[in-house]
Amino acid sequence: MTLASIQSRLAQAVTDAGRDAGGVKLIAVSKVQPADRVRSVLEQGQRVFGENRVQEAFGRWPDFQAEFDGIELHLIGPLQTNKLNRALELFQAIHSLDRESLARKLSQAVQNRGRCPTLFVQVNTGREPQKAGIDPDGLDRFLDSCRTEFDLPIYGLMAIPPADEDPVPHFRMLRECAARNGLEGLSMGMSGDFETAIACGATHVRVGSAIFGERATPGP
Repeated sequence: MTLASIQSRLAQAVTDAGRDAGGVKLIAVSKVQPADRVRSVLEQGQRVFGENRVQEAFGRWPDFQAEFDGIELHLIGPLQTNKLNRALELFQAIHSLDRESLARKLSQAVQNRGRCPTLFVQVNTGREPQKAGIDPDGLDRFLDSCRTEFDLPIYGLMAIPPADEDPVPHFRMLRECAARNGLEGLSMGMSGDFETAIACGATHVRVGSAIFGERATPGP
């Protein structure tokens, strides 16, 4: 699979869904990918990338940013509060706001910096105990706290449906939660289901292996 083929499939899915061209942002998930693969995708014109780990991202992106203009980085993995300030230095969007303690510290850091990244709240639509994210039943209260107590401008919601389930009910749940709370962004859909996610209203899709090939095994 190549970047061009994924872009073509994305455009077709947008057309099939009757949506406006340009209404879906493709995030190339470069986590744990070798630098030469990332460089190849950059050279093909892709500028929006997703990373899971703050430290790993700092190990590669400053050099790429010095070489390529217009790079936009999205943190799609869990964010530890002790990595928050570093994350704000590098990332334009954070997709994994998932707990009150992080919201509180993020609010303080944003006030100190005077600028805020694009924020998505991660929702655990499958209510999986091993997975991060706000339980759907507590989402409205959490969003209200983010807005009124922490003064955070939440842009949208993110979810990773259970791997062994049909993603459509989860995508629809996320869309309904976003609509109920007046949120525009829907970060959902990955390599195996991004076209389905687009049909369900995704504004951001996170595609890794379909662009880069299977991920390299992370080191210790």
